[in-house]
Amino acid sequence: MAKKTERFYRVNDKIRFSPVMVIDQDGKNLGSLPIDKAKQKARAIKLDLVEVAPDARPPVCRIMDFGKFRYEQGIKQKKQKGKKVKTPEQKEIRLSPRIADNDILTKAKAAERFLKAGHKVQLKLEYKRRENAHKDLGFEVMKKMLKHLEDVIDPEKPPKLEGRFLTCLVEPKK
Repeated sequence: MAKKTERFYRVNDKIRFSPVMVIDQDGKNLGSLPIDKAKQKARAIKLDLVEVAPDARPPVCRIMDFGKFRYEQGIKQKKQKGKKVKTPEQKEIRLSPRIADNDILTKAKAAERFLKAGHKVQLKLEYKRRENAHKDLGFEVMKKMLKHLEDVIDPEKPPKLEGRFLTCLVEPKK
């Protein structure tokens, strides 16, 4: 079950405790006031009284435009969500042991384009049916592919057989 991260604020008439510490819209501390007086001050300047620290004694309330405050909080949350550590995306090029030489060249050009864009590329060769009996053909195809890309890559992982797949992860040269 997803946990709700949105904070609940008591506003105006929802505030329960009577003596509250009041901070005005400029950030100036007005001291401890009865709740009615604090609400009057907020209404006089057409703003809201918002409880920002309910656990403090007396609770801290701030005079502010609550709608604007919620809007700004939403923007901050969206920015924080978007601030993920940007790692280079990994692209995949799929190959077959029966691939023709001109097709290897086409796939190599596509891989080179991804590498120049800064992505890592996983070369993945799949063995199907009777191709499993001839694993050496797949290794030859992988060698040809790596030979075409040798001037633009640093092999991160050498070709490795994993079940019915032969994979090799390469990254752009630094």
